[in-house]
Amino acid sequence: MWPVLNPFNDYGRRIEEQIRPASYPLAIKMLRSLDEVPGNAERPKRDYGACLSTCQCFSLSRKFGKTVAQLFEDMWCPEPVIGLGLAEPPSYFFEGKTRYPDGVSSVEAGANWAHEFPRFKTGEYIGVASAPLRTATFEPDVAIVYCNSAQLLKLLLGIAYKDGRDITTVLGGHSACVYSIVPSLLKGECQVSVPCRGDRGYAGAQDDEMIFTAPKKKIEELTHGLEQRGTSNLPTRFTMAPEYRLSTGYAEIARQMGQKRADGSEIMGYNEKERLLYLQYR
Repeated sequence: MWPVLNPFNDYGRRIEEQIRPASYPLAIKMLRSLDEVPGNAERPKRDYGACLSTCQCFSLSRKFGKTVAQLFEDMWCPEPVIGLGLAEPPSYFFEGKTRYPDGVSSVEAGANWAHEFPRFKTGEYIGVASAPLRTATFEPDVAIVYCNSAQLLKLLLGIAYKDGRDITTVLGGHSACVYSIVPSLLKGECQVSVPCRGDRGYAGAQDDEMIFTAPKKKIEELTHGLEQRGTSNLPTRFTMAPEYRLSTGYAEIARQMGQKRADGSEIMGYNEKERLLYLQYR
């Protein structure tokens, strides 16, 4: 049994129980000074004798349970260096030349991407730390969950439980480590992102995985929402039955709009016993 060092460790355990992910949900902390580097953190250059990409550090945390801190000298991929604000981006980047000619149709298209690339102000942070949420010795700035589409569905329903609002997200095909951290932390809102080619090719992200991010202030809210009966179960039950029984609310709005069964009869919702069964097995 792992010790609970802060409330976020318990949130990590509860999130795992609700969505059963293939790897640990991550606690991610942006580091402002050397004093914030976790004492138990491994450092790529010092401890491995090599630089690593940020997605590789995250993979060590989510797949093997390691706490890893990465500063500028530990970085291999240049995009998180720019996105996390660890160095000033060169003009070559903003001119679009990192994308053209292999990834976009013109340098102008590459420049569009570069200028819209989410990033922190240069010098605001000196590095980033990652660890499993359930064992992290620090409080995270964001929690990151690698998940499949069914787990993502439950996460989206869970975060909407409190206020009923959907999330607005920024999707890009590059730099998953940046897109999973920067927009969420800048806006203070949840974010969905896609594992990039580097994450897949060098850090083991799978083809069925997506990434869900919750900022610190939303992690407790997400955890509570996931535990409510109406926010889906895993695995999801499946039926192809026509004219299946609708929930009470769905049946009511269907009736008010004039919808009917194919034989012309009234649409009926669940009775109370059926409603409880629906919530239990949905």
